[in-house]
Amino acid sequence: MDFLGYRSKRVIVSGCFSGMGEATARLLLELGAEVHGLDYKETALGLASFNQVDLRDPAAIDAAIGRVGGRVDALFNCAGLPQTAPALDVMKVNYAGTRRVTERVLPLMPAGGAIASISSTGGLGWSRRMPVLMQLLANESYEDAVKWCEEHPEDVKEGYTLSKEAIIVWTMLSSQRFVKQGVRINCTLPSPTQTPMMSHFESATPLSVIDAFTLPTGRRSIPEEQASALILLNSSAAGFINGVVLPVDGGFMGGMATGQIDLGKIMSR
Repeated sequence: MDFLGYRSKRVIVSGCFSGMGEATARLLLELGAEVHGLDYKETALGLASFNQVDLRDPAAIDAAIGRVGGRVDALFNCAGLPQTAPALDVMKVNYAGTRRVTERVLPLMPAGGAIASISSTGGLGWSRRMPVLMQLLANESYEDAVKWCEEHPEDVKEGYTLSKEAIIVWTMLSSQRFVKQGVRINCTLPSPTQTPMMSHFESATPLSVIDAFTLPTGRRSIPEEQASALILLNSSAAGFINGVVLPVDGGFMGGMATGQIDLGKIMSR
């Protein structure tokens, strides 16, 4: 039974070369989807099409989506840069480029279409920075968003955190607008996941901090566990789920909300 409803569906996976994006594309192929990939590096997967694209280049994004063309039933925004990359590049890829991809794909989506993006548990502080985030999100074009980032270096200096917070708030805002054309949008908050990008996090973040975010399971997730959540959100089975920010963290958020995980105490040890 095609419970998830992907058989013969046309989907795009941005960031299909490695990690969560590669796992997402691979699982979608197994589910019978027609998968079109976007990435800076070429994938080894046997996709219906692959377009090399740099999300720091809006013209390249437009051209890549134009080459895919046709109907797109689901979009998976998995591309991203770690905090070790220059902050402005991180903002361009993780937020401005992801938004540009989405807004170029949206006109190709029929009613029943769905979008899922990857944020992070690193974006949990979004509610404390709403005034700044709303200023950023008010810039509707890629160029204006980048200009805002250039003019606010203090806000952007931790580009990874800001970019992931922006994805969370943008998802919730967009859910109210996109659903009017029958398209849902959600995002996930992965906890530390063992992907090729993890080495960058390890070089920039104390191991004690990374380990704290793996509680209560005490282990890092694997890409397939994160991919499965994205695939569920964009599936027919989740047809009434919209504007959700879904923790995929083994219970970390539950522990935080109930006081069973005290990050402050853990960090002071």
